Amino acid sequence: MKEPKILGLIPARYASTRFPGKPLADISGKPMIQRVYEQASKAIGAVYVATDDYRIFNAVKAFGGKAVMTDTNHQSGTDRCKEALMIVEHQEGATYDVVVNIQGDEPFIKPELIEALSSCFQNPQTEIATLVKPLKNNEDLWDSNKPKVVVTPGLEAIYFSRSPIPYLRQQPKEEWHLRHHYYLHIGLYAYRSDILKEITRLQPSVLEMAESLEQLRWIENGYKITVRETEHDSIGIDTPEDLERVLKSGLI
Repeated sequence: MKEPKILGLIPARYASTRFPGKPLADISGKPMIQRVYEQASKAIGAVYVATDDYRIFNAVKAFGGKAVMTDTNHQSGTDRCKEALMIVEHQEGATYDVVVNIQGDEPFIKPELIEALSSCFQNPQTEIATLVKPLKNNEDLWDSNKPKVVVTPGLEAIYFSRSPIPYLRQQPKEEWHLRHHYYLHIGLYAYRSDILKEITRLQPSVLEMAESLEQLRWIENGYKITVRETEHDSIGIDTPEDLERVLKSGLI
């Protein structure tokens, strides 16, 4: 079987309520977006930053990376990826089978995560793929900022929620994480290119709006999300305080 041709895209916006200019934040002499780009490039041959701001575009070009300018009005990274895919394919005169959407605020992302996600598309039936990590403590179970995932035995996502699901009716809540194999979602996505073009035409769904999780829109419309389990952590930077804390941890 022919290996799928994979495009890595890193959506990056300058405007951020909690951390304006985040992609350009300095991390030991390199902007955050460069750290993400370099990590992604260890796993994927073709990587582009998809941005709506020339400061980010120019910063990527300055360190020798590839970038495309996209519309400022996109509601999600998925929408930005779809436009970027079309621009890159037009510029290169090539077509890509799979798009990997890499978060622009994860400067320490492990190439192994991207490789695990990409490997899902060895199966030509895979439409969308994402990663999950076994949940190991009660605090994470009740943290609404850490979505949980229910999966089938065949490793397809049934539902994503900010609440602990399933509800263990007969067990004390402080022991739920010990009584059931819960999964945390790692917000890294990959899509077959034709599927990416389809899902970006969908209207926001009831479940998506309730939970504020865009992947529920895809499930509600009948798309299958393949999951792969990993033990690797994903460290996102949402605020200047997050960055300060990570730098003090000695990762760099």
